[in-house]
Amino acid sequence: MRNVRVPRSAFPSTFTVMNMFCGYASIVYSHQNQFVIAGWLIIIAAVFDTIDGFAARMTNSMSEFGVELDSLSDLVSFGAAPSFLVYQYGLESYGLAGLLMSSLLMIGSGLRLARFNVQLTGFIKDKFSGLPTPSQAMTVATFVMWTAEEKFLTTEQTQTGLIWLSIGLAALMVSKVTYETLPKPTASEFKKYPVKMAVYTIAFLLILIFQAKAFFLAMMAFIIFGLVRATVSLFLIKDEPIATEPIPIPNDSSLEN
Repeated sequence: MRNVRVPRSAFPSTFTVMNMFCGYASIVYSHQNQFVIAGWLIIIAAVFDTIDGFAARMTNSMSEFGVELDSLSDLVSFGAAPSFLVYQYGLESYGLAGLLMSSLLMIGSGLRLARFNVQLTGFIKDKFSGLPTPSQAMTVATFVMWTAEEKFLTTEQTQTGLIWLSIGLAALMVSKVTYETLPKPTASEFKKYPVKMAVYTIAFLLILIFQAKAFFLAMMAFIIFGLVRATVSLFLIKDEPIATEPIPIPNDSSLEN
């Protein structure tokens, strides 16, 4: 009997599939009105999404297949799942308007992921153009978890918050606002960026203590910081000349159908 050889890509792909499963499970729990569990499943999906990239780099098994599978999983976990969570939690009473409003998160995620794939020139990126889909999904999930557990907002206030989050986060995903990837918790990162790593460490500790409340506020701080930095950068480079290079025009013989 021949030995079955398991490809290295199967290891990171397992975590990617778990990401997809968590997204689907979140949809099921949202349908059952178990919104806190549904929110946690989105966060767990984001953890699997982080692990699969790390596993792919560790095993040197990054591939186009992995990129495509990751995008499909992300669309389920960070597009469809938070959209349905928002609809089921607070926008269902608006009927068609609520359906359209909640769908903005899924549509924005799809456009964001498609743009990421066509612009991807390597398998490792340190910055993103537009708000990453996991960040958007975790922001929505933690808002729902926080308000569902503590119930400090009225129904109308919660619905208003969901509407503004749906519009704002969808717009940020398709925008060109630059967001950095999460830093790696290594000694070199702490030495190179001590202030930034200290902030992330404090935020992590607060999340462990206060959970959904601190998680939502941390995500909002991350989003706002990106907007502020983009605004400042826009004014700083506004008057700087842009260096351009002539674009070579290919001969007819080099064109392909």
